[in-house]
Parts: sequence; C-alpha cells; structure tokens
Amino acid sequence: MIVKGKNIMLMEKERLLLIEYGKKLVKAGLTKGTGGNLSIFDRKNGHVAITPSGIDFFEIQPEDIVIIDVDGNVIEGNRVPSSEWAMHVMPYKYRDDIDAVIHAHTMYATVMACLRQELPATHYMIAVAGENVRVAEYATYGSPELAKNAFEAMKDRKAVILANHGILAGANDLLNAFNIIEEIEYCAEVYTKAKAIGEPVILPHEEMTLMAEKFKTYGQRVSIKDK
Repeated sequence: MIVKGKNIMLMEKERLLLIEYGKKLVKAGLTKGTGGNLSIFDRKNGHVAITPSGIDFFEIQPEDIVIIDVDGNVIEGNRVPSSEWAMHVMPYKYRDDIDAVIHAHTMYATVMACLRQELPATHYMIAVAGENVRVAEYATYGSPELAKNAFEAMKDRKAVILANHGILAGANDLLNAFNIIEEIEYCAEVYTKAKAIGEPVILPHEEMTLMAEKFKTYGQRVSIKDK
C-alpha cells in the first residue's frame, strides 16, 4: 500500500516492537545470534507479525518482519517466516489470553529442558507463568508435532519448557511475554543452583493459588505508552 509516496506496511507498530524486543533478548543474555523468535497477533484482522528465519536480531529491518495468517499463509513480506511459526499460532487460534509469543534459548531453562524436568515452584515469581512450568514432549524444531506438544504442555500456563530445546512464553502483549521469559529464566537459575547444593523446598499448592490471585494485578506489567 502506498500513501503520498510512502510505503505503508501492515502492523507497522508491531514490527518495531518485535525488533526492539528481539534486541532486548540478546542484550539481556536470554538468547544468542538468531536463536529464538517473536510474534504479535492482531486478533481483529487475524494477522500475525513474526520475525523472519535466520536473520540476526540486530540486522532485522521493519520490512523483514513477515505477516502471516493463523494457518501460516504469508500475507505480506518477502522473507521466510520463522520456522517455528506453527508453535506461535496455536495459542492465537485456541486461546483468548495470548496475543504475543516469545521463544528463546535461555541458559537455565534450557538446562531444565535437556534434563526434561519441569520447573517447580521453588520461587514465588514462577506465578507469572503458573504454578509450575511443564516440559513439552520432544519433537523436531519447526514441526507440527512440536507445536502441538508445546500447546498441550502450556495449557493453563503462560510458559512451557521445550524438551532439549528452550522455552516458550505467551501473554497479552510483548512486554509481558518478555517479562515471563525473564522471570522464568531467573527461577530456573535459582532452582538449578539450589539443586546443586541440596534439595529445594517447593512452595505448597495453597500458596501458589494465593500467588495466582495476587499476580492478576502485580504480575501484569503495563507499558509506559499505555499509562
């Protein structure tokens, strides 16, 4: 679309957010190189803005972001969408509480992934994602099987550990999806280090139920632009 000589792209604001948060993933040490991918869902129009496959987060330009529908059909863009697109769109299709998804290869959550151990509630901040973080059964990256496995293991949760792979998180927006990745990685680091010394104490179900209520407000971060 061209207006007064200017190219107007679909989901322009969302493209910039994906670039911003892709860089933040690397700067925060939550992924490296091209590892991981991000997307935002425009629920009104059924469009998904997703990062392209195989491009460094610091080199991605707005026009590199690909717009697809929830079936993976390219609506706009000349790049190949992330190979993990199916893992992104399943929450958009079947949940109404997730409009942004981030997948990353964080260090400590990936350690848990390689052990194929769920992350228990040894720290109350895990409540940003749920009472615990389950491990999805292993499947080859980019496959429909992995997307299904991740979706199943993330039911009633905002994050899931992908066996021998990494972590996936979803939220109402990119800010909160990023926050979940950060907090779950912190919890995973605390757990693995505590496990190296002794046996971590798991918080009881009753406490995590209380945390779930408290985090309905505390656990939701608000963008400065939205205040």
